[in-house]
Amino acid sequence: MNVDEILTLVVLAAVVAALIWDVVRPDVVALSGAAVLLMTGVVRPIEVQGAFASPAIIALASLFVIAYALELSGLLDRAIAAGVKLCKRAGAAGIWMLLSAIGVVSCFLNSTPIVVLGAPVIRDVAKALKLSPKRYLMPLSYISVLTGCCTLIGTSTNLLVDDMASIAGQPRFGIFEITPVGVPMAIIGGLYLFLFSGRLLRKSINEDGAEEEKEEDTRRGLANLAAAGTDDVHVQVGHAELFAEPRPFQPINAAIASAIFLGAIAAAALNIAPIAASAFAGAVLLILLKVITPDEAYGGLKPDILILIAGMVVIGIAMEESGLADAATRILIGSTDEISPLAALIVLYLVTMILTELLSNATVAVLVTPIAVALAESLGVSPRPFLVAVMMAGSAAFATPFGYQTNVIVYQMAGYRYTDFLRVGLPLNAITGIVAIVAIHFAFPF
Repeated sequence: MNVDEILTLVVLAAVVAALIWDVVRPDVVALSGAAVLLMTGVVRPIEVQGAFASPAIIALASLFVIAYALELSGLLDRAIAAGVKLCKRAGAAGIWMLLSAIGVVSCFLNSTPIVVLGAPVIRDVAKALKLSPKRYLMPLSYISVLTGCCTLIGTSTNLLVDDMASIAGQPRFGIFEITPVGVPMAIIGGLYLFLFSGRLLRKSINEDGAEEEKEEDTRRGLANLAAAGTDDVHVQVGHAELFAEPRPFQPINAAIASAIFLGAIAAAALNIAPIAASAFAGAVLLILLKVITPDEAYGGLKPDILILIAGMVVIGIAMEESGLADAATRILIGSTDEISPLAALIVLYLVTMILTELLSNATVAVLVTPIAVALAESLGVSPRPFLVAVMMAGSAAFATPFGYQTNVIVYQMAGYRYTDFLRVGLPLNAITGIVAIVAIHFAFPF
């Protein structure tokens, strides 16, 4: 190994350890790794600049602004209110219909704000129908993740893989190119959740009565503290109801924001402009039309997520430029010597899925994508199926409550046990993994 490879490997190991240790904020960890690589000369300033101005960052930032404009217009609240009326008429079946509708929205909008808005509604509707919220909140998180795999913009993982693959010389993905893989995963995964999640969570659901009493005691305690004028009341990230601020409905702003959002999607789908360009133009147009103010646009940017992704992109570039990605591929090929491309695809999917349970999806996407490209090239086949495998496995984090942000929200909100995610998530990992491999094999020939 050369000096650059060793330095990159040391930084990578330190970043991964820090992310697992979870004492320092993830965005700070990623920036620290990027700074070390820049200071040691493994990456050049222009490459760092390119990471922070990459199409994935521009697209995500712009989509965050558009999504925030939709939220501020009250459109999402109005849609959720309509879903609540449906649930009251149709009962438990209505909740599943509402979950399906939320899933459709998650195909095009970031799943985290969707779950933040939807989780309190699902919980309250379930309680009104005298049903356990635990039966529905975990499926809410899983469905939003699965449907996010249906389009290029459904999750940051897909955009990042596309960006890193472009750096490695691969053509960019179309906005609906991965849909033939994502849709079967979402449908079969959704059916599994509908048919079996209730049975697998039966023990936890039976304990729900005691959990509700504890929650009520906590609420009373917070109310007493507030009444006493105590300022030292800490808010947990997972309490989605504390962030789901109701918005008054503004029909004109909602119509304009919706039209701009659909226009940005259509422009990208029809290859009129890349999604980064169309979404950026849409975000700027929303400001010019005064649908959202500049300050509100900045407030919707989610800089911690963007900085984390940019810092990890720098590390991904260092892996590619230093030769570490090729070295890792040689080790992987050596351990799977003389295997078929399909077997190599399965190994890559499993490795990515396991890493995603331990690290953030953005981290895994950036680290594994260069290896996926090098692996395909060493086998003499198209990198396309391997890249799609990284996209799918990079989001398929169902076996732990910490593999994806939406899991954390419902984990704390409903009072699940860690083992609840293992019980429901491990079979879901296996089912969606099998579906993904089969769909990739047919939709993306080697």
